[in-house]
Amino acid sequence: DAYPLIRKAVLEREEIYNEEIVRNEMFLHLDYYVTESSGHNSEYNWWFRKRPDLIEKYCTHSTGWNPGEYAYILKEYLRREHSWKQDVEAWFAKKEPMDLKRGHEYAAYIIAALQGGEIFQFNGNVANKGYIPNLPQDACVEIPVFADRRGFNGTHVGALPPQCAALNAVSIAVEEMAVEAAITGNPRLVFQAIAYDPLTAAMLSLAEIKEMVHAMFQKSREYLPQFKSTEV
Repeated sequence: DAYPLIRKAVLEREEIYNEEIVRNEMFLHLDYYVTESSGHNSEYNWWFRKRPDLIEKYCTHSTGWNPGEYAYILKEYLRREHSWKQDVEAWFAKKEPMDLKRGHEYAAYIIAALQGGEIFQFNGNVANKGYIPNLPQDACVEIPVFADRRGFNGTHVGALPPQCAALNAVSIAVEEMAVEAAITGNPRLVFQAIAYDPLTAAMLSLAEIKEMVHAMFQKSREYLPQFKSTEV
């Protein structure tokens, strides 16, 4: 079990803590390390973005990729807006031989396994179907999967620790409502899904969320033809 070593490093080595501040805070308090980046995790829960001082403390000074800074990736895109074409042209101008060796992307290995080649194990997204019994059965979960000529074979993971299951269950509930709302064209269910989003709920009242969702529908109406009404 490497967790005691990770905890020791996070607590004692400032450069490790600062690399992923949000993820490290979640690990120190929830006892398990989350997979998503600090920036995304700061948006997925109640703890890091509901006050300016918290954003400054947890989401501004991390040294890793996407610390949670507002519009971080948009700024990255804008930074390269006028240089990416030159970068590509410079790469081709080198006229170096193309490396045609198989890379580490999963697709080729999965396809080969499905066609009868060597069995390939990877972490894949599948319908739960009992793999993690304390999460909803129709949720999409990421688990160890074996690909072979029979198809995709998931691995039973078992129940998550309760604090981890709770973290996942909140997101799953919001996502299931949002998907059903999109399929059925139910604008009120969109509002209700957003009302249960942790960060939104930490910042706004129900009435404020309803007003916000209505404004979003009005602004995006032409792109949402499945919704016959935008009243929430």
